[in-house]
Amino acid sequence: MVRSGRNRIRFTVAALATTAALATGTALTPATAASQTQPQPQPLERVQRYVALGDSYASGPVIPRQTDLTCLRSDANYPSLIRRQLGITDFQDVSCGGAKTDDMRRQQRDTRKPPQLDAVRGDTRLVTISVGANDIDLTGVLGRCTHPSGPIPDGNPCQRHFSQRGTDELDKRIDDTAPKVAALLKAVHKKAPHARVAVVGYPALIGDDARGCRESLRIADGDVPYLRGTLRRLNAMLRREASAQGDLYVNTNATTAAHSACRPFADRWIEGIRSFPRASAAFHPNAKGEKAMSGAVVDALIFGPRR
Repeated sequence: MVRSGRNRIRFTVAALATTAALATGTALTPATAASQTQPQPQPLERVQRYVALGDSYASGPVIPRQTDLTCLRSDANYPSLIRRQLGITDFQDVSCGGAKTDDMRRQQRDTRKPPQLDAVRGDTRLVTISVGANDIDLTGVLGRCTHPSGPIPDGNPCQRHFSQRGTDELDKRIDDTAPKVAALLKAVHKKAPHARVAVVGYPALIGDDARGCRESLRIADGDVPYLRGTLRRLNAMLRREASAQGDLYVNTNATTAAHSACRPFADRWIEGIRSFPRASAAFHPNAKGEKAMSGAVVDALIFGPRR
């Protein structure tokens, strides 16, 4: 169900070129932008109020400068960077580390923060959402599947653990989360019927370099493709639910694939099991990762989603 009838103010070509340049880090003149034929910029309504919902992948834990220590929220997270890139003045970021889909509607128990949906109002014109990882207990999964000290086992002990009852427990968790995501998107549109909603997928934590993943994440070789597949299925679910509501899905996995936690330390945009001395959290985007995610969202808003 794609929503239409929005009152849109079209940016000039020059303004679109400036925004795209901010998103990609490439300086473009209006003439250069006008000469580009692919992809074509899409009409983008001037955002009067932007609300960011989500978990720690949105909040940016440890990344300087932390503005809310309870939620581990940074002013250099992807929502804050989107706000600057699009020149938005009315902005509320309520993303919070540990948030589950249910915490959009209720007080978050571990932080006592009010429901994140309370920030969404009738005059909201843009909403970004990062949610789902805590619903499947990604932190607990990584706690079981990584081996911070001692030898790394052979085979796929993590996959065997989550499949010991004959079905994949993590797949079930993803399936159980899908209707919660759908309900959340419907609730957002009910509160803000004129808002453009972007569901932001999770970036590339686990890459294709088996040796790098073993060293950086300390995961058994056989579990690397299993966990990579789990995260891809989580993103696929988020894409389906966003599409079902006529909302935008932002593929940050594609944007960060060459800079996963399995890459050498200097090349990572997503951290491995240890991030020191960089100011960022294990298994999370660092400052470069959050910047890449913001660029992906802005690019998707202007040029359409990346497949």
